[in-house]
Amino acid sequence: MAVTPPAAPSAPAPALAASPARGAVRAAAPAPPPAAAFTAPPPAAVSGPVVSPAGSGDRGGGVVRLAGPVPGALAHRYAALPPPLRVALAALRLEVLLGDPRDAANPYSLPALTSAPAAAGSAACAGSAASAASAGAGEGWDGRAGVLLTAAGLGQVCAADQRVRALRPLLRRDLALGHAAGRWGGPGMPPARRVRGQDGESCPVSSPVPAALLGPAALVAAAGSVLRQAALTVAGRGSGEPALRQWQPVLAAAFADLLACESLTCVALRRPAAPGPGAGPGPGAGLLGAVAGYVVPTVLADVLAQLGLVLAECGHGPASTGGGMLAKLTGDLPLAGVDAAGAAHWQARLARALPALAAEEPRTAHRGPLPAPFRLADPPATAPAGGVAAAGGQEGGHTPDGHESGRLAPDGHTPDGHGPGGLEPGGYGVGGDSVVLSGLLRAGAARADGADGADTGRAALGALARRLLTEQRALRRPCRTAGADPGAVAARALADRQALLWLAAAVLGVREAADDGRGLFLGGTHWALLALSGIAGRLGVPLPGPAPDPRVPVWAELADRVRRGVDCDVYATRLLW
Repeated sequence: MAVTPPAAPSAPAPALAASPARGAVRAAAPAPPPAAAFTAPPPAAVSGPVVSPAGSGDRGGGVVRLAGPVPGALAHRYAALPPPLRVALAALRLEVLLGDPRDAANPYSLPALTSAPAAAGSAACAGSAASAASAGAGEGWDGRAGVLLTAAGLGQVCAADQRVRALRPLLRRDLALGHAAGRWGGPGMPPARRVRGQDGESCPVSSPVPAALLGPAALVAAAGSVLRQAALTVAGRGSGEPALRQWQPVLAAAFADLLACESLTCVALRRPAAPGPGAGPGPGAGLLGAVAGYVVPTVLADVLAQLGLVLAECGHGPASTGGGMLAKLTGDLPLAGVDAAGAAHWQARLARALPALAAEEPRTAHRGPLPAPFRLADPPATAPAGGVAAAGGQEGGHTPDGHESGRLAPDGHTPDGHGPGGLEPGGYGVGGDSVVLSGLLRAGAARADGADGADTGRAALGALARRLLTEQRALRRPCRTAGADPGAVAARALADRQALLWLAAAVLGVREAADDGRGLFLGGTHWALLALSGIAGRLGVPLPGPAPDPRVPVWAELADRVRRGVDCDVYATRLLW
């Protein structure tokens, strides 16, 4: 199935592009290069529908023509874990509008975005978002990012996790601009204003992406682009320069850490939203957002340091594309709230919540089907009444791919056993995150005893989960008294250790949910074992007995992805450029 520019009887219809210096909309024709990921010979005399940009009306906006008899198949060709059709279309439109990232003349190319100084360039791109709301002119946000996102149809994607997926082409290119785009509330609306919530937490109004998760989601995508640049160099020159092969295990570990951070972020984004800022019963309300706000910048700071070393050793200095991307990303961290100061804020919040969270620790392993947020291939769950709508692209009770949504059985649960609104039975609503995450650690540890001896990967993963569970049990007693002085060094250290353990639980849950018999890399044990080994190393927990080295198969997957044009994300998204 091919994505091609629209064709009129006499002349091709122009695509929309935004000028970087002015807010005016100019005509351009960014024709995407041939991409095997989206190319399949359609049947003769069969043409797919023409999909216009959302809100274009009669203004002559660009269109995307899909070739092939079944448009819904595009979503399945877009990623190993396909999104709803509307999300895939929005992401493809946005990627076409952004243009070729390697073309230096393109204002949204990687060379153009990284040519300006990191802090100053980011302020020029993202800082204009705040001024556009008051200026009301075509300059800044309304003239540039607003045009792009409106033409791509982002206003029709309301679920937080699906909004991030549709924004990923922009998030991959620039952290500050992508973070500002995440605050966009919809066509004709100014950037989401900030309000102060409980615990000094700020959140965007009118944006479906929670404030605590906006920065981590953007950071994961931007760091993935730097990882791709480093992996392309090592994979391309490794055969001719054996000295570069020493960086293959380093990049494999960075890939596993990136997948772990994105797993936690995706699970948090798929959680049903609370009715208001900081609202929700129970001490665990907003737990996953706080954990992601702390642990993602902390872990990825180590990853970016390793990538900087690899790029430098490969001869990619600050003047190169890879070095410039890394320098720009590092300078943008404070603007996106994912620097050391932002991580410290969420660490303090976790420290204050430790006593109550320790009191609700489960004593048994999680049983039954995995909660919906861990099943990344499923449509997003609907939000509770009064919250942000979490059904991205659903019409008439069905998703664009034909999945029925919101259908309840007579007992008030969905057919797969979930409670109303996508909440899990047994209390997995707002506030039950710590119970489920701790239960997943126990479930992973229990599988160590029943693992098949021939499956060394599963046995090693279960043994490592059991070692981490032992560490979690040792933290229960000190966590009960940690809230007396949440600013103390001991309390922050406990919050750090507990957050890493919950990161490990998210990895176990996402991996198990993806292990559905399709042979997906996300459902395998290699990346999870490597990610949990890194978590154990950060905790200072000794690894259990001999285990197979997962770095070789993880590097093989990473090298294969960069050669085939597949993103370094949990969904295995195929890149257009």
